[in-house]
Amino acid sequence: MIKKSNLKMGMCFPFLIIVILLNACTTAKKLKYFQDLPENNQLTNLGDSHFTEPVVQPDDILSINVNTTEADAGQIINARNGVNLVAGINSSTGSVGVSSGYLVDKDGFVEIPILGKVQLAGLTTTKAKEVVRTAAKKYFKDPIVDVRFSNFKVTVLGEVNRPASYVLPNQQVTVLDAIGYAGDMTIYGKRTNVLIMRKTSDGKNQSITLDMTKKDVVNSPFYYLKQNDVVYVEPRRARQDTNTENTVLKYITVAATVLTAIVLLHRYSL
Repeated sequence: MIKKSNLKMGMCFPFLIIVILLNACTTAKKLKYFQDLPENNQLTNLGDSHFTEPVVQPDDILSINVNTTEADAGQIINARNGVNLVAGINSSTGSVGVSSGYLVDKDGFVEIPILGKVQLAGLTTTKAKEVVRTAAKKYFKDPIVDVRFSNFKVTVLGEVNRPASYVLPNQQVTVLDAIGYAGDMTIYGKRTNVLIMRKTSDGKNQSITLDMTKKDVVNSPFYYLKQNDVVYVEPRRARQDTNTENTVLKYITVAATVLTAIVLLHRYSL
């Protein structure tokens, strides 16, 4: 009788181990990005990404530098980039800091010492650089001009480790970059439903959800973020999925441990 019971318990134990392993694999799979990529060293073509260079808008803050062959010729212009104008967010910690540079007024103009008022709204930084260079040629010999955003900001909310607004060091930023700045998604983040919210230059509000488990997400026009975009990582059923999985796994583990002890006791009692 003891041997028969012992045999049944011994048959159940491997089954429980398989259940535990399958449950763990299912949970781990939900945490993966790009799940449809082949799991080998095969080169995979992901297609073309859609990056559109952002344009300057009113209330933007620009870093404008003018350098020439004449010593200290652009010093007055370049010194303005060290003037704090508006509160910002540190790109690495999310803490409050300041942005410096030239503020674009409501009419789209930037007032630059010596050069005067220059209209830059509606232009990319590449085009803005040419406009400033043309204005600078009137006063300086062979000017070299650089125009960059000082307040390229995106906000990452929801199930990430460091939700905050981030002022980023460059303007070619993907949704993966933003999630990376925020310390990646938590284990509760729903990777199949990442919401991107965007306000267009004409004042319209747009939104789209991206499935970060699919490789074709890189082809979305929202894969590259624009200034002031909001990234929201939705929780998986208000964390109920993960809580349920953890509870089931906990009970299965406890049951397997108890069953192992019973099997060992029966073997020693023979």
